[in-house]
Amino acid sequence: MRSSTAPTRTAARRAPTGGPGRRLAALAACVLLAAGCAKAGTAGTGAADGGGVKSPVKVGLVYSRTGPLAAYGKQYVEGFKAGLDYATKGTGAVDGHRIEVEEQDDAGDPAKAVSAAKDLIGKGHKILAGSTASGVALQVGPIAAQNKVLFISGPAAADKITGLNRYTFRSGRQSYQDIRTAASFIGDAKGRKVTVLAQDNAFGQANVAAVNDVLGAQGATVEQVLAPPSTTDLTPFATQARNARPDLLFVAWAGDTASALWTALSQQDVFSGTKVVTGLDLAASYPLFGPAGERISFLNHYFAGAAGTPVEKVMTDAVTAAGGKTDIFTPDGFTAAQMIVHAVEAAHGSAEDTSALVKALEGWSFDGVKGRTTVRAEDHALLQPMFQVRLTGTGADARPSVAKALTADEVVPPVAPMAG
Repeated sequence: MRSSTAPTRTAARRAPTGGPGRRLAALAACVLLAAGCAKAGTAGTGAADGGGVKSPVKVGLVYSRTGPLAAYGKQYVEGFKAGLDYATKGTGAVDGHRIEVEEQDDAGDPAKAVSAAKDLIGKGHKILAGSTASGVALQVGPIAAQNKVLFISGPAAADKITGLNRYTFRSGRQSYQDIRTAASFIGDAKGRKVTVLAQDNAFGQANVAAVNDVLGAQGATVEQVLAPPSTTDLTPFATQARNARPDLLFVAWAGDTASALWTALSQQDVFSGTKVVTGLDLAASYPLFGPAGERISFLNHYFAGAAGTPVEKVMTDAVTAAGGKTDIFTPDGFTAAQMIVHAVEAAHGSAEDTSALVKALEGWSFDGVKGRTTVRAEDHALLQPMFQVRLTGTGADARPSVAKALTADEVVPPVAPMAG
């Protein structure tokens, strides 16, 4: 990953170069070919140029290379590269069309993401992917629809991304699937008091809405404690959560302030007074829970080794070989690449007909990192397994294990009306 915010372009595979004589001969041949085309008025256009080289499929990745969610963005892009290699069987191409990827850093800022998306679309990209943050995805999705380009959102979890428009898909889970997993810990919610502690942003608000939709609909009283995303002193919010005295405290948090949050909750002795359910975040966060980690009920999208599938092994081997480590959002990048390659294959190596790309993905079931995965045709929800997880050990010795794998059907979100 580069630290620069300038766009980068990577080709799936470069052809080897020969010695000086061969390069000169190739150059002469290119000059002769160009001259011949100019004379004949047949300069190459469309799917292939005069030399028989097929045009590339241009894919734009707009994600958090920097900013508060940069760690998630890194996992995503590492997974994407591994997934592209897997889905194209190591060729980096579909039907002879090279997949050409250009990266743009949005730093988690929706305005930057919209600007980057427009720039990529203006340069001829018909496929966009990425969106580490929910607020970003909710802004990029309408841009994709306006310009009729395929958009596959990444780790962004807001439920509103599902059904946003016919051009928008997702390669990760959504908040409703998180909440369905959380609900599996408490059984009958009728008469229970539930408090949601979250950041006051698209991600946090989506979790509040999802808890209301799931547990509120089952008879629970749902309250919320929302903290501004920029807040670093989280003690007042931990105090509010403790004083609410809920039967269940659902914590939805992401980003660099997670350590401060769990410290504040521990200092306010929240864990001794209520059942705490939260999502198990990236591996670097495991030590942050301390001794309380063994008392928390974790829902989980993914952790390294959780799935035990052949596809997961391929992803893990590829990411490890490239010097990385698989983590919570590595599958989101891998899955995005699988989806893009499948759509382009169905369109015979072209990304120009975006309606064909959309049609190819709707209803598609495939073997993903987490197991059997389906793109629901009606609203583009990504149906997938989820996990109940326990954390044992403290500090550097903290390790997750799967307590229960929930099937895609057990955590299926309701069908959202398709807009646009």
